[in-house]
Amino acid sequence: MGNDIRVPTLGESVTEATIGRWFKKIGDAVKADEPLVELETDKVTIEVPAPVDGTLSEILVEAGETVGVGAILGSLGAASAGAQPSKVAEPIKPAKAVEPAAPVKAAEPAKAAAPASVPPSPAAARVMAETGTSVESGSGKRGQVLKEDVLAAVAAVRTAAPAPAAPSAPRAPVAADDASREERVRMSKLRQTIARRLKEAQNAAAMLTTFNEVDMTGVMALRASYKDLFEKKHGVKLGFMGFFVKAVVQALKEIPAVNAEIDGEDLVYKNYYHVGVAVGTDKGLVVPVVRDADQLSIAGIEKKIGEYGKRARDGLLRIEEMQGGTFTISNGGVYGSLMSTPILNAPQSGILGMHKIQERPMVVGGKIEIRPMMYLALSYDHRVIDGKEAVTFLVRVKENLEEPQRLVLDL
Repeated sequence: MGNDIRVPTLGESVTEATIGRWFKKIGDAVKADEPLVELETDKVTIEVPAPVDGTLSEILVEAGETVGVGAILGSLGAASAGAQPSKVAEPIKPAKAVEPAAPVKAAEPAKAAAPASVPPSPAAARVMAETGTSVESGSGKRGQVLKEDVLAAVAAVRTAAPAPAAPSAPRAPVAADDASREERVRMSKLRQTIARRLKEAQNAAAMLTTFNEVDMTGVMALRASYKDLFEKKHGVKLGFMGFFVKAVVQALKEIPAVNAEIDGEDLVYKNYYHVGVAVGTDKGLVVPVVRDADQLSIAGIEKKIGEYGKRARDGLLRIEEMQGGTFTISNGGVYGSLMSTPILNAPQSGILGMHKIQERPMVVGGKIEIRPMMYLALSYDHRVIDGKEAVTFLVRVKENLEEPQRLVLDL
């Protein structure tokens, strides 16, 4: 008997992934724990290993297709058997593949899976339970019901009104001369998911941004004085992010609404401080989370961020390392941004945007002095955070950074 290759558990709230590529062809011999197929989720790439030694006898899902947790991707036969794929596939072919037009029934979950078909994907089962919809035959391999099948069935029943905004409007015609000089590249599933989630965050939250500026003289002087000693002792460079994380945590403790989120009709106030730090990679922006940042020193924070940054660029971050954040910091300054309005990292209620440090003339004690200044932007969900709380939070961050000794003394 063959051994099924299944989509592993992907982490909290991640229910599906896209097939990146298969490392083996049908008939190839594989060893246990050898990578077989690459899965892409919203933020990271995962390799699914072979469960046992054997031969790849069947591939059920091709590159580019979306699958749910627990879905069967293929199977392994015994190492000696090279021509068993048809034996595995034949008895499982769905006899009802001819009737895709009648997938919707009132609510009889017991009848949802035909005896010969594969159980619905976990994502599909969840949506069926939530909507009371039953789908008997799906578009997946072996007739498996996928999340898309259930959503299509729900949409077919709800004939009330079309979606408020189409995800992509038809493109206006272009001149033939211009069209010949264009290059059309299909958006990756990763990029599509990022785009969808960012738009969902904009649509769901009452998002507003407040600005301030911080004089970085104190932090830069402290950094210049101790950076060599710091690196020698801790084995990591003293950057700005350690100061910012510490400043944010102290402000979150004072203004707990910024560390809260909406759950239905409840507000959930979190008495822990998991700070996400946005990192740019060639695949897009990822946000690893520094957990319990309030319990770490500046050195501990810098070490953790340095480790995450390296692994993010190498594509080695784990999904659980990017989940559970309560607040996010995004540093557009490393790319030269002078000011921006960052988008919330849902379901969080606040995100702080750091920007480029630029020397500007400032009035200090009645005199004009040149100071290294940075604009700060706090985007927040106005449903959770009042304007007074948002402004107070940003002022506290500013004060903590302009007098970095406050961070050391926990003031």
